[in-house]
Amino acid sequence: MSKHIIFHIDVNSAYLSWEATYRLQQGDSLDLRTVPSVVGGDPLTRHGIVLAKSIPAKKYDIKTGETLYSALTKCPDLIIAKPNYLLFRQCSQALGDILKEYSPLIQQFSVDEYFVDFTSLDQLWGDPLKAAHVIKDRVKNELGFTVNIGISTNKLLAKMASEFQKPDKVHTLFSEEIPEKMWPLPIGELFMVGRATSQKLLSRNIKTIGDLAHTDPRILRTALKSHGILIWNYAHGIENSPVRPGGHVKVKGMGNSTTLPFDVDRRQEAHLVLLSLVETVSARLRHDQYFAQLVAVSFRTHEFLSYSHQRKITHPTDCTNEIWEIACELFDELWKGQPLRHMGVRVSELCHNDFLQLSFFTKNYEKERKIDQAIDVIRERFGSSAIMRSSYLHSGLKAMTGGVIAEEEYPMMTSLL
Repeated sequence: MSKHIIFHIDVNSAYLSWEATYRLQQGDSLDLRTVPSVVGGDPLTRHGIVLAKSIPAKKYDIKTGETLYSALTKCPDLIIAKPNYLLFRQCSQALGDILKEYSPLIQQFSVDEYFVDFTSLDQLWGDPLKAAHVIKDRVKNELGFTVNIGISTNKLLAKMASEFQKPDKVHTLFSEEIPEKMWPLPIGELFMVGRATSQKLLSRNIKTIGDLAHTDPRILRTALKSHGILIWNYAHGIENSPVRPGGHVKVKGMGNSTTLPFDVDRRQEAHLVLLSLVETVSARLRHDQYFAQLVAVSFRTHEFLSYSHQRKITHPTDCTNEIWEIACELFDELWKGQPLRHMGVRVSELCHNDFLQLSFFTKNYEKERKIDQAIDVIRERFGSSAIMRSSYLHSGLKAMTGGVIAEEEYPMMTSLL
């Protein structure tokens, strides 16, 4: 039997690369990847956080997740690009379409990551290393952005390999290469070793992945329970989950939130913010062919006090107006008139939309669902701003807000990968 060969494809600085590529294709002369720039928040209000950064921005110690205000204090000339989530989905899908030409076994791991099972495909595409370079170069030439590709015998090592030197590189990490390539890395570089786990390991003088690999697993079990054994196995490159192709995985939920450009203290404005959030959430539901059975709202006051409220609904839905009406009811039950600086909407308990059971006791939203679907087609083709509700004219609010592609919409790597 041929040994398993797994590719992990990871887009370099995905959000920023996709935005830069799009602007260049539209005739912009400046490549955002060559200057200090970030994607995140609102460039006009300068609210929000950094979602992605260029390599030149790293020289200013700008970090993903920090506030735009903090990033601008480090680099006043920083270019801020507003996130375009529809574009990001399209770029992600375009990448997946190319990868499907090389293997029937493709697993999307996140919006900018894919696993490809290349086992035995060398007879069709040649040496895996050469094939990876062909794929990498094809993505660069046809789509305009770069990827790193990691190659190994399992998903864990392939993912670790793709994290080596960037951008636009192909790396291998086979079992015989682990002592040289992986063990010298800081312990925090190992997958599934987060900040808290890293601190626990460092306190025990376990500083590198090699230190972890050479630690008695009984000590790790005592300190970290089953997670200690998991990361000990990972330090040795032990992982055997298959690449799982097929349709969408079971999603727990989808949600959006936004920091408001000004404190909202009027009910009508708050309802408009909820609608702008629901517009994006419901569009994602329909795009991924889901219905929601639970709606939740949350908000944070100007005093940074947070509140949330949720409701199970009697029948599944993906209708924008229906979800918005429920969100408004939840908000009205919860809000006491405080000025608001942050609001969010979330839907969960999702099910596939291949069957809809109508009820005699609720309003029929079927006509509105058809309108939603027509609007989705227009926005998909001409952009999210191609059609909007008149209630947003002169409101100072955006017609569609948020749209972060939550990682939970994709199969996250766990002990089972």
